[in-house]
Amino acid sequence: MSPELTRLAAELTTVIDDVAAAFGAPAEETVDGELDCDPINPGNLLCWQYGVRLTDPPAPEDRLAALLPALHRDGWESHDRSTPREHITRFSRAGADFTIHVTRAGTAVSIIGSTRPLPA
Repeated sequence: MSPELTRLAAELTTVIDDVAAAFGAPAEETVDGELDCDPINPGNLLCWQYGVRLTDPPAPEDRLAALLPALHRDGWESHDRSTPREHITRFSRAGADFTIHVTRAGTAVSIIGSTRPLPA
């Protein structure tokens, strides 16, 4: 893995872990690895993908709302992608993105993101 992808992966992992910690429940890693990001020309672009899942976090929708100001101050733009089944907020900054999914029942939270793609 390139030094730049290593740096971007570390940044993304830190952000997602910090966001997960704000929900106040233990996080279980769901994905952590390099991903081929170019389906047309495999092997040309790589990114890092990282995700966690939290079960039964206390007041997840309130905690998500409380996170928004700090993430915006850190330069993350947010976009609401919610559905009737889950509250979904996507964050993006400098080509990286991550998404927080909160079930409407409030029983689970998943956070998954990826770095910007880099040449392989």
